[in-house]
Amino acid sequence: MRIDYAEVRALLRQSRSGALGTHSVAMAGFPFVSAVPFVADALGRPAFLLSGLAEHTRNLLADPRASLLVTDGEGVDLAQARLTLIGRVSPVDLDEAARQRFVRYSPESALYLELGDFRFFRMEPVRARFIGGFGRMGWVDAEPPAAVLDPAAEALIVERLARLAPAGVAVVGVDREGLDVRIAGVLRRLALPGDGEAPALEDAAGILLQGLEAPPAADGLA
Repeated sequence: MRIDYAEVRALLRQSRSGALGTHSVAMAGFPFVSAVPFVADALGRPAFLLSGLAEHTRNLLADPRASLLVTDGEGVDLAQARLTLIGRVSPVDLDEAARQRFVRYSPESALYLELGDFRFFRMEPVRARFIGGFGRMGWVDAEPPAAVLDPAAEALIVERLARLAPAGVAVVGVDREGLDVRIAGVLRRLALPGDGEAPALEDAAGILLQGLEAPPAADGLA
């Protein structure tokens, strides 16, 4: 069954963490898997902020070939969408706009950046094994979106959209395939219609935000 790589990008963009498989240096010949947070960039490539002390960091510096397992939702359910992304993970220097975008999606990373031991890595995907549920599975070559917003342009749109968001809803990012918001600490991805130019995306996202209601605040009761 043919898989559309747009489904892979969508799952990567709505996810916050995955299982990173690397080639072990300490135990040669064995795979090494660790839980890592990540942020998908404008092209849908997973970016990581990794400590130099981490085992997976040493593994990647010795051999950048890696895999990333990402699932839709918590736990293990054979009916849930999931993917294994294959690619090479290498250190990368992000410009200021890209760094700020990473922090919007991963606020806790601001503290890690102050420690000095962390640096950015990014996976260049090659192929993905995508499973969309029972009977929907297959390999697909990595494919970037047809057009992207650069991080600086995205930041301007996010700033304007933030003025339209209802209380309790934070605008995190926007691209030609969707709008990312954080509600009650949970990242949600909302689909946007069409693939038009940035102004059309901004208009569609604004309409979507105006119709979005934040959940009521918790009253503290168990």
